[in-house]
Amino acid sequence: MFIAITPYRQPVSRDIHHFISITPFIDYLLIRTPMSHRETADFLTSLLEAGFPKNKLLVHSDMALLERFDLNAIHFRENDADAFDYKKKHPEITVSMSTHSARAVEAAGENGLDFVLFGHIFETASKPDRPPRSEREINEALSSDIPVIALGGINERTIHQLPSGFGGIAAISYFMDAAPSEIKVLRKGWELSNLM
Repeated sequence: MFIAITPYRQPVSRDIHHFISITPFIDYLLIRTPMSHRETADFLTSLLEAGFPKNKLLVHSDMALLERFDLNAIHFRENDADAFDYKKKHPEITVSMSTHSARAVEAAGENGLDFVLFGHIFETASKPDRPPRSEREINEALSSDIPVIALGGINERTIHQLPSGFGGIAAISYFMDAAPSEIKVLRKGWELSNLM
């Protein structure tokens, strides 16, 4: 699974064109911005009108937006009880969560969530003062049954350093900076390496 995460800023029109161009090579676009509910709704409308597939949109925490746009996937912060409650009430919706510990990964699995983002795995500009997860923390997180998606400092170089067991990658900078052709090659390589 490849998940592109929007930069934490107001999107601009060129962002929409870029997201459309990488659509064939990602499973989800996680909408995580500082925008208000109304601004996010306007952005989602623009994305959908530009041709972005509804089934690849992953909204962050806003259940009203999920329902208003009839989307099928929502993401929550670590240990957010709303995630567990929403999944119980709506088993047909894909519900994911950010996690930073093996215990949080385990709790997500116990509550029936579909997958987690776990990080950060490598040094990343978005968390310059925090060290990456240790090898022990990573191994503990990967011991759960729920699919675990690697997050933090993932790019065309570091992806090859990931331990086996991750169900995919999530990134902000990589998916914003890489050309669609580069993402296509990386994804093909990822899929081939996970078949072995």
